[in-house]
Amino acid sequence: MKQWNDHLNEVKALMRTLRGDTPDVMKAFSSLAQAAAAPKALDAKSKELIALGISVAIRCDDCIGFHVKAALDHGATREEVIETLGMAIYMGAGPAVMYATHAIEAFEQMKPPAVARGTS
Repeated sequence: MKQWNDHLNEVKALMRTLRGDTPDVMKAFSSLAQAAAAPKALDAKSKELIALGISVAIRCDDCIGFHVKAALDHGATREEVIETLGMAIYMGAGPAVMYATHAIEAFEQMKPPAVARGTS
């Protein structure tokens, strides 16, 4: 079982190295991410759930971790995450089922301790 919080911290450290080594590229990527995630017609939580579904469908573990965390930070419930994973499975077929299990594992490890199963 992957330890998601530890894994994301390791990836963040590597991303800091990338920012130092390729500052122009990473600055442009950061600007793109901020522009895409800015709430407009869709709120931030909806956008993070979309990003999570895409992360599962394209099989990006690191993306799954970051977008589960961001979805939680924006108030996503367990039901919303599960419904998002259902759409990802629909769009990504069998491999998406396997990666959906990664997103559930990440959610369970990163959720606030007081969140009961079935309510968030």
